[in-house]
Amino acid sequence: MSRLFVALLPPPEVLAEIATAVEPVRAEWPELRWVDPARWHVTVAFLGEVPDEVLPELRVRLARAAARHSAQTVSFGGAGAFPSPARGRIFWLGLDAGPALTRLAQSVAAGARRAGAEETDRKRFHSHLTLARSRTRSGHGDDLRPLVGGALGAFGGRPWEASSVHLVRSHTGATVWYEQVEAYALAVRG
Repeated sequence: MSRLFVALLPPPEVLAEIATAVEPVRAEWPELRWVDPARWHVTVAFLGEVPDEVLPELRVRLARAAARHSAQTVSFGGAGAFPSPARGRIFWLGLDAGPALTRLAQSVAAGARRAGAEETDRKRFHSHLTLARSRTRSGHGDDLRPLVGGALGAFGGRPWEASSVHLVRSHTGATVWYEQVEAYALAVRG
């Protein structure tokens, strides 16, 4: 069994730009658990625990799904919180990608389910980069309205080309780390 997800991996220069913007804000909000920039990604589809025998078919289905969708220019901008800024459990930076990325996410998730990844998340897709999580143990989260409306709320990142999706294995435990399993190219724009 492997805990898997499919993601966009922004290029290093885009991640460096975000890290520069996040650093001063991070110092002002020590009560949040900030995600290590080495683990930053945009989840396209969370697959959950996937049996090893499903992997060959999963690889075929993901490659097929990726090939049906064109590469696209995207950029990070604006901030928000789930479930809401007033009761934030997750603080995120938005990804301006339009409906094409939503269609890609739906196609990848459907292919994964057909391959046998039964735990694939069925929640509505919302493209974002998770920056921090609340440490609050109650289900209420933190009031993140000042953070959402602050400097990161006005952030606008440089455009970049999303040209592939990546199958990633999540290793959990005392230290969480991600291992890229395979990359699938999106179709070249014509």
